[in-house]
Amino acid sequence: MNKKVVIVGGGYVGTELAQSLERYCDVTLVERKKFFCHAPAMIRSLVQPDLLEKALFPYDKLLQRGQVMQASVMAVSESGVTLENGKALAADAIVVATGSSHDTAFKAPGASVDDLRAANRALAQQIEGAASIAIIGGGALGVELAGEIKAVRPQKHVTLVSDSSLTDGYDPRLGQGLEAKLGLLGVEVITGQKAVDLPQTRGAFAGPVRLADGREIAAELVIPALGSTPNTALLDPLPGVEKTADGRVRNDRWMRPSELPNVFAAGDAADNGDQMTIVGASRQTPWLARNLRNFLAGKRMDLTPAYGPWRRPPLLVPLGEHVGQSILPVVGLVGSRTTRLVKGRDLFLPKYRKLFRTG
Repeated sequence: MNKKVVIVGGGYVGTELAQSLERYCDVTLVERKKFFCHAPAMIRSLVQPDLLEKALFPYDKLLQRGQVMQASVMAVSESGVTLENGKALAADAIVVATGSSHDTAFKAPGASVDDLRAANRALAQQIEGAASIAIIGGGALGVELAGEIKAVRPQKHVTLVSDSSLTDGYDPRLGQGLEAKLGLLGVEVITGQKAVDLPQTRGAFAGPVRLADGREIAAELVIPALGSTPNTALLDPLPGVEKTADGRVRNDRWMRPSELPNVFAAGDAADNGDQMTIVGASRQTPWLARNLRNFLAGKRMDLTPAYGPWRRPPLLVPLGEHVGQSILPVVGLVGSRTTRLVKGRDLFLPKYRKLFRTG
């Protein structure tokens, strides 16, 4: 009889993990939404609206042997998971890959894809109608958004505000290169300054916006891009769980977040030593697929190789289709041409069309 694996969350980790495991065990992927949302394309869709539908992938063709169940999980235990309707799904191993939340224009916080479409189109209209825009946050989301807007709408005045250097936590040359290229695109970049008295940190609002040093940016539209919020609600009640400073659940070296030996966690909700990025998830997924097969075969985890995060974390940051700066594994720092070829030109959309078998 095949071993049963339940994966909670149909994001970047959950989808690829389910597809890679379905040949070896009985896989059920539980996801409350009907569509997978590809975040990088959602950013560009704000200035290229035709990309919106191309960034949404239905789950119906993802698995050929396993099943995708549209439902909400209310609790995780050593025996399996309990759904919102009270139904229990038994499992030999459970993987929690619930990811993180952004503003609704970039990711759907709930099950409604229509709400996501509406929020994305509303922000696109606000961007189209604003002559001046301030983006608050110098991580990948804020930097990419500033570049995408300026690349397609060069007449708009765009200001990017970061309380630290751009893409803080990575090789400083990456942030320096991005700042220089944003400047060439015409983006005003302000680093080392915190925006204060924001009326909200999710969702755009009318400017101006004030900085900690007293300056005021007279932007017609202000867009907070302050990073991701880990979705840890299912992990928090488990025995022995600890949280990191950024709100993620701390994993052991075999991606286990608690005292339950058959519950694993990956992606943005758990701290495995990687940044909260798609690239970080892409490293974790193949390791977890191998390790789950070992676990289901009865091997002791402490006798198998532990997970090792990126020693020098990569990041790909396009600023529109043609400009960008990135750090790649092995290669290191690369410029616009390589960033365009690897990500900027198609945003990995062909990969996800293949994964979801949409042609």
